[in-house]
Amino acid sequence: MELVAGCYEQVLFGFIVHPKPEACGDREVRYLIPGDSRRRGREGGFGSYTAEQQWTPVADFTHHAHTASLSAVAVNSRFVVTGSKDETIHIYDMKKKIEHGALVHHSGTITCLKFYGNRHLISGAEDGLICIWDAKKWECLKSIKAHKGHVTFLSIHPSGKLALSVGTDKTLRTWNLVEGRSAFIKNIKQNANLVEWSPRGEQYVVIIQNKIDIYQLDTASISGTITNEKRISAVKFLSESVLAVAGDEEVIRFFDCDSLVCLCEFKAHENRVKAMFSFEIPEHHVIVTASSDGFIKMWKLKQNKKVRPSLLCEVNTNARLTCLGVWLDTVPDTKASLPPAAEPSPVSKEQSKIGKKEPGDTVHREEKQSKPNTKKCALTGDSKKATQESSLVSTKKSKRVDVLEKKRKKKKIKTMQ
Repeated sequence: MELVAGCYEQVLFGFIVHPKPEACGDREVRYLIPGDSRRRGREGGFGSYTAEQQWTPVADFTHHAHTASLSAVAVNSRFVVTGSKDETIHIYDMKKKIEHGALVHHSGTITCLKFYGNRHLISGAEDGLICIWDAKKWECLKSIKAHKGHVTFLSIHPSGKLALSVGTDKTLRTWNLVEGRSAFIKNIKQNANLVEWSPRGEQYVVIIQNKIDIYQLDTASISGTITNEKRISAVKFLSESVLAVAGDEEVIRFFDCDSLVCLCEFKAHENRVKAMFSFEIPEHHVIVTASSDGFIKMWKLKQNKKVRPSLLCEVNTNARLTCLGVWLDTVPDTKASLPPAAEPSPVSKEQSKIGKKEPGDTVHREEKQSKPNTKKCALTGDSKKATQESSLVSTKKSKRVDVLEKKRKKKKIKTMQ
């Protein structure tokens, strides 16, 4: 597995994590308790405590691809994509360790990126657009004017048939991804900054500042509200009813969405927590956190969520982190794609006008034959191998994209020793 994190300093970090092979979880460590000769009856003996398997993060790469701070990261079984305030989405092939190209349809900061399986990527931005991308050909299949203001966040239902989005127009919108249209609009009193489906998709949460509204899918109404102490920056469902909450503080809290009580809280960082990611592998349920203090930390969750998780490993990037993802190269992806009806034809001229960009600016398309002067940045520094791969080129580049391409050609990813 590999941790990937972006920061205000425009850099993408990659750290390969190696679990120690000799252990498979907790182990009992015995230690000697010395006797005290000054007190009668105090004898030495043995005590024990439970120590976690320590995983080892190894620096893999740093890459300065964007011209502004990174704002979003998404991963699937092969690719990592990053969004930035420079209005572009960059693609990285993690198996070949090369930069794969850039998507340039949006005309505002990329605020959210979500993969559904290996075939589709959905992006949202400050231009109010939600775009559905073919993650094989990297074509824009659908461009939707989703919100009158910015799209602040989106979440895809586990079935792939629905999506939720929130924006600065004070609306919560439900999208029918099968037909590619709006299904429901709910006006809310304030601008929401996050929305998240539960693992089974039976409920979802909408976050406004430090308040969490819990909605039931069958009634589309609020079943309860949780108030955090400070503004919330990230949430992750650990189960259908347990929600991990992080915000503008050092503490992470686990809430029960049924009883609305705090099950557990623990100090995770020395500064505010900016992003979280959770995943499950055999014998481990792991949550990963990234903070403005520069640290990425991995925690092993206990079955009893009232017990604080234990630290597996940590790494200091010395940067102000903003977004986080985990590339799990050994875990097969069971989500093939969105429903077939959600695959419309590539974006039309009328749809492109919504984003105030030319149709040719939509995406860098992949061609079988590379141009002689086209190069790719190898994430591991192997530029000879990278130049042999097919490149993504634009059919009609704008001046801004030309500048980005020239800068990208000059930059090679710096391999960390």
